[in-house]
Amino acid sequence: MVNRFQVTPCINPFSSFFTLPTWNSNIRHLVNQGDAENALLLFRHMKRCGVPPNNSTFPFVAKACATLSHLRNAQIIHSHVAKSRFQSNLFVQTALVDMYVKCGQLEDAYDVFVEMPVRDIASWNAMLSGFAHFGFLDRFSCLLRQMRLSGIHPDSVTVLLLMDAISREKKLAFLGAVHSFGIQIGVCVDVSVANTLISAYAKCSDLCSAERVFDEIDRGLRSVVSWNSLIAAYANFEKHVKAVICYKGMLDCGFSPDISTILNLLSSCVQPKALLHGLLIHSHGVQLGCDSDVCVVNSLIFMYSKCGDTNSARVLFDSLSGRTCVSWTVMISGYAEKGYMSEALTLFNAMEANGEKPDLVTLLALISGCGQTGALELGKWIDSYSINKGLKDNVVVCNALIDMYAKCGSFNDAKELFYTMVNRTVVSWTTMITACALNGDVKDALNLFFMMLDMGMKPNHITFLAVLQACAHGGLLERGLECFNMMTQEYGLSPGIDHYSCMVDLLGRRGHLREALEIIGSMPFEPDAGIWSALLSACKLHGKMEMAKYVSEQLFELEPQVAVPYVEMANIYASAEMWDGVAAIRRKMKHLQVRKFPGQSIIQVNGKSPIFTVEDRDHPEALNIYGVLDSLTSHSKQQVLTYSEEIFECEWD
Repeated sequence: MVNRFQVTPCINPFSSFFTLPTWNSNIRHLVNQGDAENALLLFRHMKRCGVPPNNSTFPFVAKACATLSHLRNAQIIHSHVAKSRFQSNLFVQTALVDMYVKCGQLEDAYDVFVEMPVRDIASWNAMLSGFAHFGFLDRFSCLLRQMRLSGIHPDSVTVLLLMDAISREKKLAFLGAVHSFGIQIGVCVDVSVANTLISAYAKCSDLCSAERVFDEIDRGLRSVVSWNSLIAAYANFEKHVKAVICYKGMLDCGFSPDISTILNLLSSCVQPKALLHGLLIHSHGVQLGCDSDVCVVNSLIFMYSKCGDTNSARVLFDSLSGRTCVSWTVMISGYAEKGYMSEALTLFNAMEANGEKPDLVTLLALISGCGQTGALELGKWIDSYSINKGLKDNVVVCNALIDMYAKCGSFNDAKELFYTMVNRTVVSWTTMITACALNGDVKDALNLFFMMLDMGMKPNHITFLAVLQACAHGGLLERGLECFNMMTQEYGLSPGIDHYSCMVDLLGRRGHLREALEIIGSMPFEPDAGIWSALLSACKLHGKMEMAKYVSEQLFELEPQVAVPYVEMANIYASAEMWDGVAAIRRKMKHLQVRKFPGQSIIQVNGKSPIFTVEDRDHPEALNIYGVLDSLTSHSKQQVLTYSEEIFECEWD
């Protein structure tokens, strides 16, 4: 039965004289200690000694099989049960259901479950946990109905399982219904249920409800897990200030943080403005002795990289003795995100030289970095590397390569890869539609979208965003409105702020500024700087001075230190020859100490990536470069009319 096991338990020479309770006690002890292999070996020895198992033995050996997730062992234990007089025992059968669930055999678990003559709440929960874990929400709901019709009342475990299934699907409306159901049956007073609710609401993007659930937990019942759940919720939304305030509240209430607390706090500090808080958390982690944990160090490397401090990240990486694949990947990803592809590739080669095998995430980090920096040649090398390592068959790698080729301007390579893919997912189609929009091929973007629908693929939020961006780039107002309405009416998807931003941009480009302002007012959330910036650009394009003043004031209030809206408004005044307005904007910028940083461009030539700023003449080939640029500008202007005609033909089609 268990010949595959390498370890042999220490068998007492007098074990043949053991009583059944002694055997059961020893097996239980091994299982509870996590030594499932030796527990099964002891069970085999017990059988060889002629001691028949009973209803206390089988649940423990079934749990050992569940721990190992080894189907063959599970089937053998099931056969032993079938030959015994305990095959109808409630506890034994419940253990078998749980065993098959943990082995990933849902149908086998269900077969045992439906044959049970008697079921208690534990039996139902064991089967429900399988449907929840594998995301079968419909089967979960159906079984829950059967359970209630059978007269079995759900308990806190049932509600926890249901919340787990729903949070995986990220269905907020369902989660609210489960919350109400939990209150109705009186299990929401259980702190473990409340803690899970906090996490579930955060996963479903409802931070306010997560905070409310935490506030409703009795102060005397709150645990470290409760505080960690709320800190993790803030981390999910990158609310580093709130996370730190919550942490202070936790300390003030006398709770001692654990490693999970530090990890969640670090996860909230993943943007440059959070660096100071990240430093403080790092310091506190050192005081608590958490800095010796490899997971904490990996999180610190990730945090410093995301905050833009790759030097500190590298110091931590170099000082880490027990580096894992995650350690290497996080550091490589940090370099790639900053555009330091030379350093990322050097570290990638060092990783292989040290005998650490790069995984899928490592490869995706490099591909993403190539797309951001336009490093096409390196991207092609990674493409070849993925083929050699057998990773090119992975659809996620192919999607990333399509995106990389599109961003590097190699549109034909992106199309070739897409059309040669055997299995395309929604992400594959969405990536290709985005690639078309990015490269100005609006007609192909729309054709792909409708081809995707014809093939029965269900678009998601990002698909519609890509389509709306394509419509905005092409000025296709009717198509844009059609797709926006399709998103809400046919597919029941709620538009996000990015979708509204595309519609404002599209309406603004076509001169419908009043309608654009109305759609901003109708949004279910507050407009951000991106939406107001899109409308301000439209005001500049169409010379709408009064609306531009109103829009710019909204931007000044939202982002008082960002130079772009000030410069844009100054240009609008200048185009209308309102020099007093220009002077007023400049005075305001000076008073607020707003600085405008020059734009930069980066290109790759012979493996090097020189950076150019506006009116930069320092490059040794500056005269030739600007000569070519002037020729390209002239050529582009000649193509604009032809391109516009094609776009409007597409609109009429």
